[in-house]
Amino acid sequence: MSITSSSMLVELSISVWTANKIDKDATKKVTYDNNATADAGQFKKNLLAGSTLRKSISDYAASCRLWHNTRTLPWADRGPRLLPTSLFLEYRTEATARQNYFESKVDEFRHAYPQLVSTASNYLGSLFDADDYPCVDEVMSKFGFRMVFSPVPEAGDFRVDVNATDMDELRKQYDSAFETRVADAMRAPWQQLHDMLGNMSKKLVEPDGEDKRRWHDSFITNAQEMCGMLTHLNITKDSKLEEARRELEKAIAGVEIDDIKEDADIREDVKAKLDNILGQYEW
Repeated sequence: MSITSSSMLVELSISVWTANKIDKDATKKVTYDNNATADAGQFKKNLLAGSTLRKSISDYAASCRLWHNTRTLPWADRGPRLLPTSLFLEYRTEATARQNYFESKVDEFRHAYPQLVSTASNYLGSLFDADDYPCVDEVMSKFGFRMVFSPVPEAGDFRVDVNATDMDELRKQYDSAFETRVADAMRAPWQQLHDMLGNMSKKLVEPDGEDKRRWHDSFITNAQEMCGMLTHLNITKDSKLEEARRELEKAIAGVEIDDIKEDADIREDVKAKLDNILGQYEW
């Protein structure tokens, strides 16, 4: 199965109003009054940047970007990423739910905005400058949640009026770049698996001293979830990657977190299996 039929491109763009504005005069005054150096700090005049609601929107946007990156593979330097077609329905459903939640929080912020400006005015006193606080419509235009799906273009897709020799050259250049991008994309799941194995192996070693290692349910569940995701992210059907993924599944099969916590022999056995996987492949 080719990449163009097993994958598509998805671009997720999320923007949030930063609400930050540095008041240089206030900064100088605060610095002078406190006998501080010029670079000791900057006084942020716009208190909306620190509002709980605006920050919750910003934090949620960051979590959405992270979620997006865990379900897609790198493609271009910026912008679209590869989404396996096997994940499309799940991705679109989850992304739509996230978009709806994001927009509901933005709408909540829209209604709260006038009161937040009033609070800033009361708090800042003479430092308040109405020009630092845009109208609500301008503020709302700074928030956005957009996703665009598109096919992975093939070399034969060129629709330009050039002679046959130049067209062949364009296709060769695209084919070469395409192969490089696929190779770069496939490095991501290999790296995820390598990082997971390495981190798990390290955590199975008791630290020196009296401190005891603490294990959480996520020690097992994160590995299980990643193994499931790798079945989708292996867009080239790399047999070695699938083999390594299955080896990790076998290494943790039937192992409970209580086993890890209470039985040193089980920890040693699991660690040996993980280290064996790490030593088998050219990472």
